[in-house]
Amino acid sequence: MKILIATEKPFAPAAVKNITSELEGAGHEVLLLEKYTDKAQLLEAVKDVDAMIVRSDKITPDVLDAANQLKIIVRAGAGYDSIDTKYAKEKNVVVENTPGQNSNAVAELVFGMLVYAIRNFYNGKSGTELKGKKLGILAFGNVGRNVARIAKGFDMDVYAYDAFCPAEAIEAAGVHAVKTQNDLFKVSDVLSLHIPATPDTIKSINYEMVNQLPKKAILLNTARKEVINEEELLKLMAEREDLKFITDIKPDADEEFLKFTGRYFSTPKKMGAQTAEANLNAGVAAAKQINAFFETGDTTFQVNK
Repeated sequence: MKILIATEKPFAPAAVKNITSELEGAGHEVLLLEKYTDKAQLLEAVKDVDAMIVRSDKITPDVLDAANQLKIIVRAGAGYDSIDTKYAKEKNVVVENTPGQNSNAVAELVFGMLVYAIRNFYNGKSGTELKGKKLGILAFGNVGRNVARIAKGFDMDVYAYDAFCPAEAIEAAGVHAVKTQNDLFKVSDVLSLHIPATPDTIKSINYEMVNQLPKKAILLNTARKEVINEEELLKLMAEREDLKFITDIKPDADEEFLKFTGRYFSTPKKMGAQTAEANLNAGVAAAKQINAFFETGDTTFQVNK
């Protein structure tokens, strides 16, 4: 089988080596497309391939139409909203992700940015401490659980809400389960977002929701840009000079947010999975899932059933 590793934002060289070794060890031919600058390059590369490993690459209907032999796409990471899963299903293409492989990297980034923000971006002025602060985690999946684990080391008081995770499971992890999303915002000195971008969540983090945060709160987004209602958050930050917003996903309205000096920070690009370990873990997991698919028909991690 021909397996294409198509990454506009490449894996680390060590990860590529291990991914290739895993696939070639199972008898597959590996093709590599890195740092492509034009969609035409991707459309050409997908011809006659049987499988693809991608990162945040956009797999749209025209890409799927060009890939006339494609049977499976594996997103090396958890979020897969960059892939048209519905159209892939129509084309009988299995789409999988690799949940949990990047979760520790994202969770550590949360606290790297959080310490930076709570210490006033190291501007020389006195900040505050995380100890004793109430941390709210919106969505208690793999990343949320790792965030909770690290937060306990900072001696934070941890709360969580997840519409799809039973309160009993949250409590079993030593975290306070709240009944509603509104309750979570009302109690949290720091609110960390870990929700996917779905029709229900897109722009759901809006003026009304965020305005429930206590005074001097921090809103932190390492999930998806689309869940933030940027226009309404800009309005709220103009009204509430106590509110901070930090993210590793540069908003469309980045230049407008930048006017809130000392209260806004965004990394130049999405950084959650940008560690050597996460690169390796997610990439090799993707390779193993492709091997299992062709060897036994395994679709354990399929997201477009």
